[in-house]
Amino acid sequence: MSYPEKDSKIPFVDLRDGARGIMVWAPLDGDKISEAAFELIGEANRQKSKLDEDSQKIIAVLIGKEVDKHAQELIHYGADIVYVIEDDRLEEYLTLPFVTSLIDVINEAKPEIALFAASTLGRDLAPRIAAKMNCGLSADCTEFDIGYYANRKRNQRFKKAFKMIRPSFGESKLATIIGPFNYPQMATARPGVFRKLDKDSSRTGEVIKFQPKWQEGDFAVELIETVRSSDSLDLTKADIIVAGGFGLGKEGFDMLNELVAAIRANGQNVELGASRAAVDAGFVEYKHQIGQTGKTVRPAIYIAVAISGAVQHIAGMKESAKIIAINHDPSANIFLSSDFGIVNDYQEVLPELIKQVKAGYKFDLD
Repeated sequence: MSYPEKDSKIPFVDLRDGARGIMVWAPLDGDKISEAAFELIGEANRQKSKLDEDSQKIIAVLIGKEVDKHAQELIHYGADIVYVIEDDRLEEYLTLPFVTSLIDVINEAKPEIALFAASTLGRDLAPRIAAKMNCGLSADCTEFDIGYYANRKRNQRFKKAFKMIRPSFGESKLATIIGPFNYPQMATARPGVFRKLDKDSSRTGEVIKFQPKWQEGDFAVELIETVRSSDSLDLTKADIIVAGGFGLGKEGFDMLNELVAAIRANGQNVELGASRAAVDAGFVEYKHQIGQTGKTVRPAIYIAVAISGAVQHIAGMKESAKIIAINHDPSANIFLSSDFGIVNDYQEVLPELIKQVKAGYKFDLD
C-alpha cells in the first residue's frame, strides 16, 4: 500500500497495547435480541477484514436473566465469541451492573473497537463506560471505516485507524471522527442504518460464561416496575411506509392517515412517516420522522407524498426496496431516488388511491 509522500518522515505507531477485535453489546428487545445488535455485528464483519489478521474477531456480549439461549443465534449472525453474563437481578436493564459488566468484559477481552446501538439504553450505557475507561465516544454514527491516518501535529501515523462518520452542522454535512487513540475506540450507531448478515446456522463460535466483579453498590438501585407504552411505533418493522412532507399541510396528513388506516384494514403492515420539515411544522409527532435526524428505514414499499427529497431525508429511506414518489413538481429531487413517480397534486392522487385500497387493493411486497 502506498502512502502520501508528504507523510514519509512521520513514523508509524501502534498504540493498541494488545487490544484486538470488535466488540458489540447485544441488548434484548423483550425476549429477543434487538435488531440493532444484529445490524452492528453485520457491520463489524464488513469492517474486520480491514484490521490485522489477529484482530479479525467479533465479540458479542449478552447480559440478563437466562440469556444463554440466545448465544448461538448471535454466532449464526456473525459473532465469533459470545460472552454470557447471567443473573436473575438483570432481567431488566440496570445502569450500574451493566456498566460494570461491560467494563469487566472489555478488560478481559481487550477489543480495539466497541460498538453500541444509539438506542435509549445504548446512549445511557456507552458514555458511562467511555468515561470510566478514559476512552473517546462518537455518538449517532451512520458509517464506519478503517484505514490510513496521519496526525501531523503529533507526528504519528496509523495504518488502521478507526473512522467514525456521523452527521454534523445541522445534518447538512458528514464529519469523520478519528481518535483519541485510547482503547477501545467506542461509538454508538443509529439503529436501522446497517444491514445484518444472512443467518448461517452452520457457523460455529465460542461461548464464554463470564462473571463480572460486581460491587455491592452496583445493585443500589432497585427496579420496582417496568411499564411499556402500548402505542409504541417502530418504523423499522413496517412493510409499507406512507410518508408525507411539509407541502401536505395538516389537512394533507389527515388524508395520509386515512390511507394508512385503509392499508392496515387490508391486513398489511403499514406505518405513517414524515420528513423533518413536516415534524418541525407540528403536522405530526417526532416519532414519525425519517432521515438523518430521525429513523432509517428499509420497507418493501416507501410512498413519499409531497416530499422534496432533501439529502437528509433520502439518507433515511434510500435502501427501501421500492420507492414511489408523488409530487406536483417534476424537478423534485425525490424522483431521482424513486422507482416510480407520479407528477400530480396529492389532492388528485390520494383520494383515488384511498378508494382503490378500500375496495380491496393490496400492495405487492415482492
